[in-house]
Amino acid sequence: MNILITGAAGFIGSALALRLLNDGHRVWGIDNLNDYYDVNLKKNRLARLSGYPDFTFILLDLADRPNMAKLFEENAFDCVVNLAAQAGVRYSLKNPASYVDSNLVGFGNILEGCRHGGVKHLVFASSSSVYGLNTHMPFSVRHNVDHPVSLYAASKKANELMAHSYSYLYNLPVTGLRFFTVYGPWGRPDMALFLFTKAILAGQPIKVFNNGEMQRDFTYIDDIVEGVVRVMHNIPGPDPAWSGKSPVPSRSCVPYRIYNIGNNEPVPLMDFVHAIEDALGKKAKIDYLPMQAGDVPATWADVDDLIADTGFKPETSVKQGIRNFVEWYKEYYA
Repeated sequence: MNILITGAAGFIGSALALRLLNDGHRVWGIDNLNDYYDVNLKKNRLARLSGYPDFTFILLDLADRPNMAKLFEENAFDCVVNLAAQAGVRYSLKNPASYVDSNLVGFGNILEGCRHGGVKHLVFASSSSVYGLNTHMPFSVRHNVDHPVSLYAASKKANELMAHSYSYLYNLPVTGLRFFTVYGPWGRPDMALFLFTKAILAGQPIKVFNNGEMQRDFTYIDDIVEGVVRVMHNIPGPDPAWSGKSPVPSRSCVPYRIYNIGNNEPVPLMDFVHAIEDALGKKAKIDYLPMQAGDVPATWADVDDLIADTGFKPETSVKQGIRNFVEWYKEYYA
């Protein structure tokens, strides 16, 4: 297949590109290489892909409407995987405009490109953050997600709505994936595993919010990539059982699906910290802090629909995933 990956220098985007190239696909990757975090890390992720003759990288911002349109005019993509976005819940409190530009304007340009380019399947990243004030566990794609608690979460919910409208109006097959706390080698420096590992090794205290009373459904990067690949090949069609009288949010009478991709196993934050300590062989100094604005106390993914439609369930244990990350971190920063 000819595949476009947006956010190809990102954590998930680069890992997905590597997998697809090894599977024999032709991959185009775009990224704007912004400085939200270490640009050198992004460039080094891209360096892993540069030796593949079937990989083409284009420096491009999703919000650049003329050049996005040109990209789709000059290339024929079978599948588009949109992973580019301004990430981070907490950063959305400081710089909301970047979320509007990347996650709303940029995603609109992706939809227009897919519409006019005859793309057979658009797969896009949503987030577990969309569940917001919902406290019914585990989080199901059949739950209402109308109460986000951050602009980041609201932008991801908006992506799901925008995608449905294009699926309805233009019969564009679309699948949204709600990722649950992705971690692993080559991960983002603003995420807890990266921050905790760096601080513990330096003998500095780690910041533990809500006094440690938090749980997360941590999902290993290889499981995320496998889930995306399975979904890419599972092009949705209209659900004949769907009814407007009792609408299921994750499906439709048009080719539209939403899935959770999570480990289906919430882990207490302090157990996560202890697993990092074990992998490093060093105890953490801890600053216990109150809950931060925009955060939620727990996440837990119901993945029944993902299993039913793709036959896949993430299974990498947190202990193994953390060991793999620590091994990579020590080598990368040696």
